[in-house]
Amino acid sequence: MGAVGLALVSAALFGAMPVCVRFALVHPLPIALGTLVMQSATLFVLAVAAAVQGGATLHGILPFVLAGLVAPGASQLFITTAIREAGSSRASVAFGTAPLFAVLLAVVAFGERPGPAVVAGACLVVAGGVALAAEKDRPEHVRRIGIVYALTGATLFAFRDNLVRHLSLHTHVPSMTAGTATLASAIAVTALVVVGRRDHARLAPGVAVRWLLPGALVGLSYVALFEAFYRGEVSVVAPLVGTESLFGVAFSALLLHRTERVGARIVLGALLVVGGGVLIGVFH
Repeated sequence: MGAVGLALVSAALFGAMPVCVRFALVHPLPIALGTLVMQSATLFVLAVAAAVQGGATLHGILPFVLAGLVAPGASQLFITTAIREAGSSRASVAFGTAPLFAVLLAVVAFGERPGPAVVAGACLVVAGGVALAAEKDRPEHVRRIGIVYALTGATLFAFRDNLVRHLSLHTHVPSMTAGTATLASAIAVTALVVVGRRDHARLAPGVAVRWLLPGALVGLSYVALFEAFYRGEVSVVAPLVGTESLFGVAFSALLLHRTERVGARIVLGALLVVGGGVLIGVFH
């Protein structure tokens, strides 16, 4: 499979994750504990991929460990909570704003100067966010604080992307080893939260499987993403992966149509956010 196909597979798998988390949330379980189970599945998938890829090394791995503390360490907790509070479709649209925050951080912290196309893309992302925030006929279970959590998670992912970019521009760490290190440090963050909150609950096998599934999807999404970047240019792969918001909305409409109530405004918001992300990805 080529870079384009792998990028779309990665986007579809990540877009399916919020829907699976929504199904997992049907069974009462502390968010941090559910997130820990989910991240464990992601780590397993990446560890297997790293073993298959070979070349594992500890030299130069520190930037990825540090990045994992931010995302998906802290960020995954915000994202899982966002799905609970805002639903899968609306959270998916909010996640798609990450390229906007990545550009803002690059400008403020690293002195980058975006061109007109990137600025136009940022405006489209903002317009998509406005369309989402201005929604009036939302389901009763959707809370605005969920959108805030989703935007916080997107910001942390954007910060992670900038951190990795500027700390490891010439790394020789194999991609799957880097991903495994990132997830290992993320699990450490989540485990500390679970212990600190004393989130103890009986984890029945059926409930565990519901949380393991989205984690496995994220792991497979990362594998496809890394392989896509190895086969194609970033300007091609990144915009295609950014369509994850559209996949999230589509899966929500298909599988959760009774509760999510995906209307024209949500679809419009997703299209604007993805369109802006494409411009940012191509020209940034």
